[in-house]
Amino acid sequence: MPVQRSDAVEGAICCLDLLLDCLSTKICAGSPPGVWVCGTDMILNIPTRQLFSWDGFSGVQVVALPGDACFAVNHGVYLTDAENRVCNIIYKGSKEKISLATLPDGRVPLVSGPVFFSRAVAEKLLQTHVTSPLDGCTYLGMDSGAPPLEISLFLDILVCLCSDLTEHEFINGERAGCTSPSGPQGAVVRSGRAVLWRTLRGASISILYIPEGRYDYLTQSGREHVVRLTESGSETTIRSHIQDVQSVSEGSRVINSVLEGDVRVSAGAVVQHCHLQGPVQVHSGCLLSGLDLTSSSCIQHLPLSSDIIVQGHRVMLGELKLTVYTSFGAHDNLEVNADDVTASFLNQKWSEFYSRTGIQPLDLWGPARTESCCLLDARLFPVFMPRSGPVGLEGVCWLLGGAGGLDSWKEAWRLSLRDILILTDQQTELRWREELFFSVGRRRAVDTLQGHTDLSLLPFFRAAALSGQQEALLQALDSVAANSSGDLGVAARCLACIADVLGCLAGEGKGGLRSGPAANPSWAPAFKLLEDGNLNAGVQELANQRKHWISRPDLLVRAARHYEGAGQILLRKAVMSARQFVFIGQGEMPPMGEWQEVECPARLDLSGGWSDTPPIAFEHGGLVVNVAIKVDGRRPIGARVCRVPKPHLLLVSTSGEPSCSFSTETLCEDLTDLEDYCQPHAPGALLKAVCVCSDLVCVSSPVSLKEQLLQRWGGGLEIHSCSSLPHGSGLGTSSILAGAALAAVYRCTGRSFDANSLIHDVLYLEQILTTGGGWQDQVGGLFGGVKLARSAAQLPLRVEVEQLSLTQDFLSVLQQHLLLVYTGKTRLARNLLQDVVRSWYARLPSIVQNAEQLVTNAEECAEACRAGSLLRLGECMDTYWQQKKLMAPGCEPAAVRSMMNALQPLSLGQSLAGAGGGGFLFLLTREPQQKETVTEILTNIQGIGSFSVHSVDLDMDGISVIQKSSEHPEQHKSDCLK
Repeated sequence: MPVQRSDAVEGAICCLDLLLDCLSTKICAGSPPGVWVCGTDMILNIPTRQLFSWDGFSGVQVVALPGDACFAVNHGVYLTDAENRVCNIIYKGSKEKISLATLPDGRVPLVSGPVFFSRAVAEKLLQTHVTSPLDGCTYLGMDSGAPPLEISLFLDILVCLCSDLTEHEFINGERAGCTSPSGPQGAVVRSGRAVLWRTLRGASISILYIPEGRYDYLTQSGREHVVRLTESGSETTIRSHIQDVQSVSEGSRVINSVLEGDVRVSAGAVVQHCHLQGPVQVHSGCLLSGLDLTSSSCIQHLPLSSDIIVQGHRVMLGELKLTVYTSFGAHDNLEVNADDVTASFLNQKWSEFYSRTGIQPLDLWGPARTESCCLLDARLFPVFMPRSGPVGLEGVCWLLGGAGGLDSWKEAWRLSLRDILILTDQQTELRWREELFFSVGRRRAVDTLQGHTDLSLLPFFRAAALSGQQEALLQALDSVAANSSGDLGVAARCLACIADVLGCLAGEGKGGLRSGPAANPSWAPAFKLLEDGNLNAGVQELANQRKHWISRPDLLVRAARHYEGAGQILLRKAVMSARQFVFIGQGEMPPMGEWQEVECPARLDLSGGWSDTPPIAFEHGGLVVNVAIKVDGRRPIGARVCRVPKPHLLLVSTSGEPSCSFSTETLCEDLTDLEDYCQPHAPGALLKAVCVCSDLVCVSSPVSLKEQLLQRWGGGLEIHSCSSLPHGSGLGTSSILAGAALAAVYRCTGRSFDANSLIHDVLYLEQILTTGGGWQDQVGGLFGGVKLARSAAQLPLRVEVEQLSLTQDFLSVLQQHLLLVYTGKTRLARNLLQDVVRSWYARLPSIVQNAEQLVTNAEECAEACRAGSLLRLGECMDTYWQQKKLMAPGCEPAAVRSMMNALQPLSLGQSLAGAGGGGFLFLLTREPQQKETVTEILTNIQGIGSFSVHSVDLDMDGISVIQKSSEHPEQHKSDCLK
């Protein structure tokens, strides 16, 4: 039995897979030591896991599923007593006998396969394999010369335990399906039954009846097979690729197949394991199975009517490997004698078939025609022509009334269905189905990527890696990526998918961490092509380089990192489309030496964060509610810029509380000093990116920095940024700081802007800085008050902001109930964003669902604010925190959890700001003005380290320009954030 079931890998499955899964996860779970026995000629469908008490169990347990009396006439049912003990087993009994087994629900308990022998009974049964004449049931006994003996599991071994039978009835009874005790082997049969009676009699046999279960028995009835397939489940297309989905009618079933062109499948029809090219019409009641693409031209001209079965079989005929085709009517009975009035072929009487084709019974069954001349043994199907080789589907065409002739049919080597089943090359048959499965999977992957759908491809990638099917898959992904120049979002997702395939090839837990560096020089040429916009050549160069990195797990993981790095290049370019919504006007420059100063509030994300993060923001659509705030009465973020006569750029960054702030200065006198603007950890990188993004200078220009500054601005600039918030605060500092610096630069150089342009400008800036990130931070700090911002699921990425019109009373109450707690903890690892983007690109179902719920919760949060309900707002905040933890597992450190637990009784809602992991915790208190109470509670918690509690004031203005000044920069540093 499988130890565990894994939904993480897709695969081509058969009845045995379904049966093993059902047994191991639902039926056999929890059973004591013993032996489970089950036939494989059926499909068990158990909706829920059965809870069965095995305490003190001994004896034999049989599993029964419900059926109706009409079906049971050709099968077996258990006859039980009031205590669920089995009294008898009725096999192919009359309706009167079967009705005796009817249960209170009106159904009868079908003999459904699974049987459990407890250890004691199993040991007794094991003893019989060396006891004559039962040793004739085993290969050991037969190899020792014992005559072969057929014993039935149900009608001999289990019936032996049934309470209604006496010893005489058991030993001498005639039972359908068993060797007769009065026939040629009668003495041996009676002796074997006597041994069973002596050995097993006395053990109890009870029934486990599962009323909501379903039992699908695999019969030789074509009609029954088609009906059961079309009735099972609600999904019409099961792991199939259909070019025109509208042509497949509801009530039909397409399984593991590729349908190209105009292939129409009517209700009540089944297509399985086929690759068809239209035009093809599959009528109701038809079953097409195992047909490959080469047979499509013939199928197109077949005179198919309703209720016709056409199958392709892979057979081994001596040294020949052939595909043999058969056709039947869905109503044909394979085992009825051809002389029977009910006998038919292709749903017409044999006499009509003889008359239409000229075929005679002698041609089908030879001169030794007997009463066993049935359809199963009729040599109907041409497989090989002595002069021209294998016969394709054309042989079946003639039988169905198409082109062909009797002479050609007679000349061919022909097989019966029984012959074909015996000669079936099962390995080749399964390989064909597997090839179809992977062909379908590749096509579905292409459709998923090009169609922007949320199907998770990771299970299929794992299957392809495990089965050695990765090359064709990688080539398909390469092709989609290379031809997606019109949609860089699709191309970026393709490269992320290739990274996932490489990760699957490395194996789980092997090769090191997926998140990490991606700057190996070997990949630089490909990256350069992508940066230059040459997508096709870049993808090809990536593929060329990939060939050298597939020999070991560590190389595969490193290659995966570089594919993710390549995808980030395309993702950045896709997000840069937001710049078309930046509108900068030209005006008059202020005087040399006049400072242009702006300051901004921080932001609290009340709900919806992560939905604003590319690619989620433009593939799913984002919606965020946040609020601009002052911390302890001050706007904590600001920037100031002035022009100076000297043609250089002096970049000054100040951070920390005024009493303990520190500054870094970066002097740029040459263009080479600005070249590391795209390296986030380089000195002054953010302000360098501001210089590039604002078109202050052109880094790639042949004109020197000094000349550019003198020509354009009449001198150099000093750019100062300042923040009183700690690093990794979660309050949106860096994005808001970028917006403030851009605004100050624009004002200093005589250009006009609006807050909406700054939002998109910061998006662009963070892409050239290579830090990525979403849009909600700058929305929160550049627009005042409480606002709802959204982006649609499309490129170019555009953000729209709606400032919520809230009553002054609610704003006042909200301010009194909001508090900030600085946790003193370091924020999440730098790979957090990379991990989230990877999970989104893989479309993990939990992440897709969470993204949708983030948006839904943000809408509810906005409504709570409009309604002035602190209670509903707090509930949304709590929900949002749970959503953050699902999006970024591990973002709740133990110390923070302790804080939140302690503060829960006095909170309506709470969350860590930003992505979580550390920084500021914000809470909505039940009572107003709770700063002292919160401080007291946290002081009494052991092991949480240093913390601080801060008041919150709502800022209704957003980014603000403060008065012009001309004091020296050194004088200004100490006053920057007052």
